[in-house]
Amino acid sequence: MNILFLHNNFPAQYRHVARHLAADKNNRVVFASHRAPTAIPGVRNILYKPHRDAKAETHHYLRSVESAVLNGQAVFRTCLDLKQKGFVPDIICAHSGWGNSLYVKEVFPKARLLSYFEWYYHARGSDADFLDPAAIGHDDTARIHSKNMPLLMDMATCDWGQVPTGFQLSQIPAIFHSKLSVLHDGVDTDYFRPNPDAPAKIGNLDLSHAGEILTYATRGMEPYRGFPEFMRAAALLMKQRPNLHVLVVGEDRVAYGKQLPEGESWGKRMVAELKPDPERLHFTGPLPYSEYVKVLQFSTVRAYLTVPFVLSWSLIESLACGGLVVGSDTAPVREIIRPGVNGFLAPFHDPEALAAQIEEVLDNVSELQDIRDAARKTATDRYALKKMLPRQLHLIEDVAAGRLPPREKAAN
Repeated sequence: MNILFLHNNFPAQYRHVARHLAADKNNRVVFASHRAPTAIPGVRNILYKPHRDAKAETHHYLRSVESAVLNGQAVFRTCLDLKQKGFVPDIICAHSGWGNSLYVKEVFPKARLLSYFEWYYHARGSDADFLDPAAIGHDDTARIHSKNMPLLMDMATCDWGQVPTGFQLSQIPAIFHSKLSVLHDGVDTDYFRPNPDAPAKIGNLDLSHAGEILTYATRGMEPYRGFPEFMRAAALLMKQRPNLHVLVVGEDRVAYGKQLPEGESWGKRMVAELKPDPERLHFTGPLPYSEYVKVLQFSTVRAYLTVPFVLSWSLIESLACGGLVVGSDTAPVREIIRPGVNGFLAPFHDPEALAAQIEEVLDNVSELQDIRDAARKTATDRYALKKMLPRQLHLIEDVAAGRLPPREKAAN
């Protein structure tokens, strides 16, 4: 089978399926992306870039659409070159939204298209207005709604679609649900597992003396992932608990949401505002998996906050490590965490309530092994890669063979 993967970033959500498919010598696997900092044996990487950016004079409702069209045009040209050189895919697996797959059926009309739908945009009642409803005006609602144009083209064109969680499915218009499967990417629960003997050491940072360790770990430090609220809660807790150390993992940048002015960051802002004890607040920067997994294992409590948006892998990775997670009481987290069963919830907008919930967990750590066990069970039962990967491969095989609906049934 010939398989073409399309994603701006390599390998992203396709890391495991691409590796597995490429291990079969009967398959030819090509991955087209903007960048490929690593390599997967058997996967041929092709890099492409749009020939220009969207123009400033483009109507502001359409700038993201123009970017998608330019991206799609670059992929279109890449596919023409692939076809000329003899590669014709049986199936194309493409992340939707950036425009990668807008025109692939024009080059490969017989290829099946399996689209990965991560996020459908809403101006009201979702991520855009969650932090500040008053900040979204009528002009913003039209602009945000227009960002769905590339996704709607893919929904009309694709043979089938995949969405990772039930919450993310709920954002997509119900008329499309009959051709979508809810299927998570999966987490390697053999790698992310409890280890009570994990040393509390990261590089030159030794926290083995710390009585309690509260952790925040995600891609960026931003309001979308509740970083300001976390820091305010952490500052309160540090004043009340002299043995508490706070560990922040990730880059001091905005990955999602509105960017700050050049030279500013939320990490710098919150430290300047709160002035926490620098001896007990630790910023590690991004970590390799070998160090990141240790953080999840030795953390006393992990905080995970998000607006109603795409769920981070890190939440499930924390549960897989048997972590005591205090999450935001928002829809994507409620899909995973049952308070008092496999974790805890606190209001997103209330740092005092978040601090109180974290403190309650810290006060009762020795009595919460059942919560840890249930957290691990949630990850292994519902999101383990060893269960998800065969389902993903079945979906790809079925769509490539034209078995529609596939064995991985459509969403209800």
